[in-house]
Amino acid sequence: MIVPPPSPPVEIGLNAAVVAIFNRGPAILAVGGDAGEREALPFGPFDPTRHRTFETSLRASVEEQTALKLGYIEQLYTFGDRGRQRSPGEADTHMVSVGYLALTRIDAEATERLEAAGAHWRDWYAFLPWEDWRSGRPAALDQTILPALSEWAAETGATDSKSLPGRKARLRLAFGLDDFPWDEERVLDRYELLYEAGLAAESVTDGQALPGKPAVGLAMRHDHRRILATAIARLRGKIKYRPVIFELMPSEFTLTELQAAVEAISGRHLHKQNFRRLVEGAELVEPTGRTTAATGGRPAALFRFRRQILEERPAPGLKVGGR
Repeated sequence: MIVPPPSPPVEIGLNAAVVAIFNRGPAILAVGGDAGEREALPFGPFDPTRHRTFETSLRASVEEQTALKLGYIEQLYTFGDRGRQRSPGEADTHMVSVGYLALTRIDAEATERLEAAGAHWRDWYAFLPWEDWRSGRPAALDQTILPALSEWAAETGATDSKSLPGRKARLRLAFGLDDFPWDEERVLDRYELLYEAGLAAESVTDGQALPGKPAVGLAMRHDHRRILATAIARLRGKIKYRPVIFELMPSEFTLTELQAAVEAISGRHLHKQNFRRLVEGAELVEPTGRTTAATGGRPAALFRFRRQILEERPAPGLKVGGR
């Protein structure tokens, strides 16, 4: 009788992709990054002796690491692939991580506390620069990403299959090639292709690819960039049918600030007048009767989220269209 080798111990980790709007850009809360160390999302193990639920454990872990108390959170996905933890001391433990999306507002006092705790806000497009279309098509797509992916897709044994999408079909769909449009919600699909092709530094660290190919975007610890991609995709989809964008806005804001926030999350430039017609048609905001001169020009009207919409409509959101 052949006795199978003992299974490695399994640890449940909790990761938080904490999103905010910082200087009108999309910011992700990061920890670490000193002395050449890769940055990471706030994370910690689930300890059932201390916490009854994953959510309470996550909230406590984030507050301990960053001094930030989380508001809105939702569970994203469970990540458990082998090879996702390639750090010293972790070889004998298999980590299964539960990822969460959290939304918060930035204020000066909270930022000082989290910086003192060793955390910081980072533009999420530093990790996934090909996702930012606000100023047009990213140059990295045509200069680096698509040539390398096209070469990878054409490798021997990578032909398309009738039963499963092959590399070329996945590439066309994820990156909007040929007759396919660019879909801003396919963030994870694009990252997965880059990982498989060896264009993400994490795939080299995990032993899934050989070094030598260009690495695109800043790498993160473990598979935190995959969790971030999942969070961005979820949020980009959700703002179209839920008013979650207002979880990122101050209590009062101008329509220009609201547009900048939606553009930051979706990665798309929106026509000013079309956006204002969309907001008016959705009836998501109402004027406060006050104005602000902080924009530097003539005073701009201030608005607030109209909470009655939650009782009037089952799926209120800002249905920004695709490209």
